[in-house]
Amino acid sequence: MKKTKRYLVRLLAVLAIAAVAVAVVVIVSNFKADDSNDKTSGNGKAQTTKQQPKKPQRSKAKTYTVQSGDTLTAIAHKTGVPVAELQALNPEIDPQILIAGEVLKLR
Repeated sequence: MKKTKRYLVRLLAVLAIAAVAVAVVVIVSNFKADDSNDKTSGNGKAQTTKQQPKKPQRSKAKTYTVQSGDTLTAIAHKTGVPVAELQALNPEIDPQILIAGEVLKLR
């Protein structure tokens, strides 16, 4: 009786592994199919244009006045000045506590 039980358990384990493998293959193939559909236009041809990440334009202003809710990262995105440069230009500010109305140097 024990041999039969072990045999069944081993058989079920192999079947479970096979089922998981089939499920993974189906999911991956569906994911790839969805991805390839996104790249085709209405005429069925793949679009070959690559989108370049946009680099934020650097602000020409010399200073920035902190608004309520601003963070150093948000200011860096708005002005195009990297966070590290903002910190170097304004060593007296605490990047964790920006006060509305504070004036930051951008150059």
